[in-house]
Amino acid sequence: MEHPTVRGLALPAQLTNLLGQGRWRHPGDAEMGRLIPWFESPLDFLTSTDQMAWESSSLDTFADDASRAFFREARGSSRATPVELPWLDVEQAVLIAVNRIPGDDVALALDYRTDPSDPRVVGSDFWTHPPICQWRTVTPTFSAFATALGLQ
Repeated sequence: MEHPTVRGLALPAQLTNLLGQGRWRHPGDAEMGRLIPWFESPLDFLTSTDQMAWESSSLDTFADDASRAFFREARGSSRATPVELPWLDVEQAVLIAVNRIPGDDVALALDYRTDPSDPRVVGSDFWTHPPICQWRTVTPTFSAFATALGLQ
């Protein structure tokens, strides 16, 4: 079975199934806080591939604008060395959750640098070392993320 793609990246099978069954839903702020205690802003899950594509298009803007380097987003294809955390390689990322409060500019992303079929989940961290963003691992795989939130 072929999985839908966003930005040319195939969504994990488990996410595809959750989307198709209407089970890719935010589990509540308390549950998110339990999983990601350092993440201080509320998030909304993106519940369609169209939403993921639309929101993920912002990654290109930030990576192409040197004045917005505090987001720590870069294009791996334009670098001589691999882009590693705390930077996000925008060519290997898809946003799956974004800020609920306009202007917070925070997100969770699938990070395909680790595994193209079950990418890790990373989050933008502006709170540990403000005002510069650090992308941090939330879970080592999307399947671990879904399991931790009871979404499987």
